[in-house]
Amino acid sequence: MQSSGLEKEILVKIANYKMPFGKYSGRALIDLPEHYVVWFYNKGLPKGELGELMGWLYEIKLNGLESLVRPLKNDIN
Repeated sequence: MQSSGLEKEILVKIANYKMPFGKYSGRALIDLPEHYVVWFYNKGLPKGELGELMGWLYEIKLNGLESLVRPLKNDIN
């Protein structure tokens, strides 16, 4: 099964997008602790692109798929 370019683009963003604020400011989204992502998900995700990426990140972490995203760090095409 071949993934779409959009899916890879989202995964690459999750691997490289830096958290812009808070306790984990400057850390790549994929490196955020699971409990922090779950807290955000339950509290309410931010608006815009960050919220969309964190929604995807929640599903990735919930399903234990971080190992598929980490190799994409710095894979900016």
